[in-house]
Amino acid sequence: MSTNPDAPAPVTPEASPVPTPADHTPLQRTVVRVLIAGQILGGIGMGATLSLGALLAAQLSGSSAWSGMAATMSTLGAALVAVPLARLAQRRGRNRSLATGSLIAGSGAVLAITSVAVDVFPLLLLALMLLGAGSATNLQARFAATDLASTRFRARDLSIVVWSTTIGAVLGPNLFGPGEVVGEALGLPPLTGAFAFSLIATLGAAVVYTVGLRPDPLLTALAAREVDPSGGTRRGGLAIVRANPQARFAVAVIALSHATMVALMSMAPVHLRDHGATLTLVGLTISLHVAGMYALSPVFGWLADRLGRMPVILLGQGLLLASLAIFWLAGESQTAMTVGLILLGLGWSASVVAASALIAEAVDVHDRAALQGFSDLSMNGAGALGGALAGLILSAIGYSGLGLVTMVLAVVIVVWSAARGTTPRPAVR
Repeated sequence: MSTNPDAPAPVTPEASPVPTPADHTPLQRTVVRVLIAGQILGGIGMGATLSLGALLAAQLSGSSAWSGMAATMSTLGAALVAVPLARLAQRRGRNRSLATGSLIAGSGAVLAITSVAVDVFPLLLLALMLLGAGSATNLQARFAATDLASTRFRARDLSIVVWSTTIGAVLGPNLFGPGEVVGEALGLPPLTGAFAFSLIATLGAAVVYTVGLRPDPLLTALAAREVDPSGGTRRGGLAIVRANPQARFAVAVIALSHATMVALMSMAPVHLRDHGATLTLVGLTISLHVAGMYALSPVFGWLADRLGRMPVILLGQGLLLASLAIFWLAGESQTAMTVGLILLGLGWSASVVAASALIAEAVDVHDRAALQGFSDLSMNGAGALGGALAGLILSAIGYSGLGLVTMVLAVVIVVWSAARGTTPRPAVR
């Protein structure tokens, strides 16, 4: 009997869903609550510095062409720690891994303030790399929500954790103004006050993960399958992607969608400031974009559980294409910019939630952390490249041209999705 290619949880020789015993249900509820608290704090740390990085990069370097390096270094930092954090999670648990990532991000906030104080651009780039660990931590938290989740509600639980980032990430950019007040009171350099909020938030997240995730969800899932975590995974993430078409497709969807989002989002503050927008308006616009990224993720998770992963991925790509068309046709209008950035966030959310559920289902629990780490590595690597090229494209052909160029990435996913939909799936076993 053939299964629907959009089925939420295909059972193949490589991917047998982990049943959730009844006694794991209360633990799963606790895990989701703890992850929500950690994501709120982590979101504040990420959102408070999201846009400031591009502005500081342009300020310290003396050229807006370097502003894209802020997103590049942040996503590169997230990429570099993705696999080590996944390995740490496999061996020592999600609590150790998530707390470690939060502490690394906190050290980046301290270094960012220092870099501006001494006016050293390379030091700022290093700080942004360390801050990228916060993004990697938030990404891994969504997978932590799937460790003990039942197949029926896996996308829902994942999306709820993604949604919880909304609170902190939307609040964060609006701390620019208060951050300047606090920074001035503390004697910090201009535009660095928000990093103080980031430091406090990331330290708080580390405490929440360390104390709250006990017993650890991943170690509990491994123990239920009688897997020794000290033995590591059976395969590396690259080997899994090479052998598993579902894993390969899901990783590509997340990576290309993220590259599209980072390229447009990272250049938005510079474009808005170049056209006369105030710092407050920049913060509000980015807040609305981040709200698009996270606020409706439970809706997309529910749809992915009810309709299947593929329809939601295609919905996400359609939203991305709509946003890119707006940037291309009306990129000079601040109103159009706001609408486009909201749609950009919604498209990213639908694509990442549905594709992340596919990743959680692509392999058995033995290999899950390895695949998730490779996915986050690919996601952030693609984002780093997108951010680096975005600054050059912006300088050459403007924001409208950037919107047109990035349409290619969404088209690739749509074509691949159509081709994949005609491919027979293995029989249910």
